[in-house]
Parts: sequence; structure tokens; C-alpha cells
Amino acid sequence: MLKIAVCDDEASAVALSEKYTRQCLKTCGAAAEITTYTSSRNLLYDISEDGFHYDLILLDIEMPDTDGMELAAEIKPFLPDVKIIFITSHLEYAIDAYELAIFRYVPKNDIEKRLTAAITDAVRLLLLEEGDSYTIKNGSSLEKVMYRDIYYIMKDGKNSVFHTSRGISKVRKSLQQVYEELQAEEFIFTDRGCIANIIHIMQLQKQSLVLKNGEELPVSRSHMQGVKEQITAYWGAHI
Repeated sequence: MLKIAVCDDEASAVALSEKYTRQCLKTCGAAAEITTYTSSRNLLYDISEDGFHYDLILLDIEMPDTDGMELAAEIKPFLPDVKIIFITSHLEYAIDAYELAIFRYVPKNDIEKRLTAAITDAVRLLLLEEGDSYTIKNGSSLEKVMYRDIYYIMKDGKNSVFHTSRGISKVRKSLQQVYEELQAEEFIFTDRGCIANIIHIMQLQKQSLVLKNGEELPVSRSHMQGVKEQITAYWGAHI
């Protein structure tokens, strides 16, 4: 079951976001527990002190205690994989949201359409991350690797090497063959010899990607534009 938090200093806004969230969950056929907050400090305390886990958090940026931007930065160390949707009236925050690798940015003047789309996309991606796996077969041995655990896959001669949160695994297949077998939009080519998992990308630099585990992956000049577009679409960092 997914865990979702909604935080806004206005109770009416919380109720509205919760309503849209429940509608999206029904559309996606997903079950979730929704916790609501009207204080950003209470949300942060539950996460940092009581160990609450959330898969998705809807945050208003303009809040009196701790604003959404500050709150997101404080939450990330505790929940590095959490997806955060920002809701705000001020367009200039979109750039900062992009820097924080926020999942989606929703302007309040188009909240029903944009928030519904954002929540639906987030829930569908969370469901995808929960269950999909890739089976590596070497001789008589089989190894199941969960998509969410894969950081990146590198070409090594005639092999493809999986770098995951659990270590390194190798399969004697071309990178292109592995990519076609994955059949998941979160995997992208950064150059001819590397496939990265978007869910682990924290930052896009001039010629490289920074992952959540601190590693950097090169991005070739020929792939840069496509990588930018795919990351932007995934993060939803558009206005």
C-alpha cells in the first residue's frame, strides 16, 4: 500500500488535494493511506523523529512555518526516493523545483487539471517501481533484479553490467538487447555504452549526471538533448 502525505497551511486546500488524490487512486486502481497536515513542522517531525515513510508528498510552497522548498530539502535526506509534487502560485519557484529533482510542479491557477495529471503519473510510476524486475540468467543460475534497485547498466565488451544498490551483476547480452527487454521509460541511454535509471538521477550537469549514490555518469554530446528532454518529462519541471 502506498503512503501519501498532503501538506498545506490552509485546511480547504488540504481537503481539495486529498479529494483529487483519492480520485486518481481510484482511476489507477491503487490502494493508499493518506495523511494530511496543516503544519509543515509536524510533517517534518513525523518523518525525521518518528520515522514516518511516504512514497508521495504534496506540498504547498508558501507556508508560514517552513516553506515547501525548505521542507523538501530537509525531507530528502530521510526519504531520498520520495516523490514530491509542489503546488504554488509563484512561477519563479519552478527553477528551484527543478534543482531539487521535484517530481512535478503544479500552478494553483490550473490546479484541478495539472494536479490530477501529476498525481496520476506519480502513482503509476510508484506502482511500476514497486513490482517490475529483470531476470539475469548466467548458465544455470538466475538472479532477479528489481528495477528500483538498478542505478545504471554499462557496456563491458560483449557483456552488460548492472550496477545496483545490492552490488554488481553481469549478463552476456548487448546493451541494446537489455534496453529492449527492460521496456520501461525510466531507463535512458546517456551514451552508447551506458543506460541510466531516471529514478536515481539527482542532478544533470553540463556533461554528466549525478546519481543518488553520489556516482557520476557521462552524457555524450549526441545524447544530451534527448537526456534533458526525458529527465524534464520525468521530473515534470515544466510550467
